[in-house]
Amino acid sequence: MIPPQDDSTAKLRRIVYTFLIVSSAATMVGRIMSVESRSGKTAMLSANDRSRWCTIRALVDHGTYEIDSVIKRKTDWYTIDMVRHKGADAREHYYSSKPPLLPTLLAGQYWLLKNLAGVTLADNPFYIARIVLVLSNVLPLVLYFVVLGWCVESLGTNDWSRLFVMTCATWGTFLTTFAVTLNNHLPGAIGVMLATYAAIQILHHGDLRGRWFAVAGFFGAFAVANELPALALLAMLCAALLWASPKKTAIAFAPAAAVVAIAFFSTTYIAHQSLRPPYAHRHDGKVVATVRRPTGEITSADAVQQIQMELSTTGIEIGSTATISPSIKPNRWVLWDSDQSVRYALLPSDSGIEVREWDTWYEYEGSYWTPESKTGVDKGESSRAAYAFHTLLGHSGVFSLTPIWLLSCVGIGLWLKQGSHSLQAFSLMVLTLTIVCITFYIMRPEKDRNYGGVSCGFRWLFWLTPLWLVAMLPATDAVAKHRRWKIVAMGLLGMSVFSATYAAMNPWSHSWIFDYWTHLEWIAY
Repeated sequence: MIPPQDDSTAKLRRIVYTFLIVSSAATMVGRIMSVESRSGKTAMLSANDRSRWCTIRALVDHGTYEIDSVIKRKTDWYTIDMVRHKGADAREHYYSSKPPLLPTLLAGQYWLLKNLAGVTLADNPFYIARIVLVLSNVLPLVLYFVVLGWCVESLGTNDWSRLFVMTCATWGTFLTTFAVTLNNHLPGAIGVMLATYAAIQILHHGDLRGRWFAVAGFFGAFAVANELPALALLAMLCAALLWASPKKTAIAFAPAAAVVAIAFFSTTYIAHQSLRPPYAHRHDGKVVATVRRPTGEITSADAVQQIQMELSTTGIEIGSTATISPSIKPNRWVLWDSDQSVRYALLPSDSGIEVREWDTWYEYEGSYWTPESKTGVDKGESSRAAYAFHTLLGHSGVFSLTPIWLLSCVGIGLWLKQGSHSLQAFSLMVLTLTIVCITFYIMRPEKDRNYGGVSCGFRWLFWLTPLWLVAMLPATDAVAKHRRWKIVAMGLLGMSVFSATYAAMNPWSHSWIFDYWTHLEWIAY
């Protein structure tokens, strides 16, 4: 599994790597085979993964991205992670709020199972879900471990260091925790690992074969398709590879990345008649008309009739059953024409009332994503300082839950100070990406400061995991020379493994720190 090395202990290391990978994979499969929802009727653990399962089922069983026929309130298929907008038939429908590329790929697995074994998700939710989870989560993670092992072998300098990093990877991060549920974080991190390995081959080892440029482009773009902030990584890789070989970047890296981009935007357009994914539809659209402000109550029948008449002069016809109701946002209203299934947003302006295209897909009757409906951490943290603390050192802390990343911080500093030019560039890239991403999430508005919802860790940074593991190597190389520091490192590993396994049966649950601090009444959400 690991390329042969010249040193005498390479064979033993490969045996230990294999043991770590097999034991971790077997544990993940065992958990998948026993995972079930709270009701005990499916293997879906949260609204997040149910949202993707709904798309998979709708695609294969009904031939559509619309999930109306799948979701039913108070059932195991209902999800809050959905949007509503007008479909190809000019009527409003419900859709998963998740980008459709990944569910489309996974729907292929379900299609094969349905046609070969004659089973459906409706009748056999455990059978199909568990097979898909093993195929789409565990097997790619095994590949991730193997590729990481190649990086560890080529960049590490001693046995203890290499084995420590591989142990962290197989047991001490939240990637393995999330193996029991459909999510975008695993494929995102795996894409980052494969793209990074290809870039290391090119920039550190000087292997300029076109295949490495293609691998970096394809999997770098695939990481972006699953984790939008990884776009920064893709841009940095593109710049670095252009410096290494402009020609091969143009003929191998760019076309490979374009394949993923085309697939992403094509599935998004087919599903939503828009090139923007659902999460980008949170604001009102362009102004289509401006009308006089009614003298009376804007929601009254007279006001509706006045606006209807004025809109007709601009070529916009509104049916007689149209109504105007208050929006979830202050000083804003919704014009709804049930006959034509058309919505408009009404906003006051200096010249009257602006009529805007409807582009707030998360706003619909019964939506969870309203200030009145959201509960717990989903309401958002009011204090940015508190959010920064809990993101880094508190109940969702990157360093409090998985303190092994402290070693990565040290490793980045060591490579920046004394590494080769390529490793200095790698460390600078990892440091920049980490700071930019953490700052971005901390500076989000209050409604978005929710720690990633109910989750065992700050999941929006999980895609950085492979970068942090590689960056850990110079620190563990140094630690291996000192017995006391090795004991400290083992303590950090033990705490990280504990956090990763605390929520092993359902990663869509709070961390042990969150639960403990809640018990002590230190926090209350």
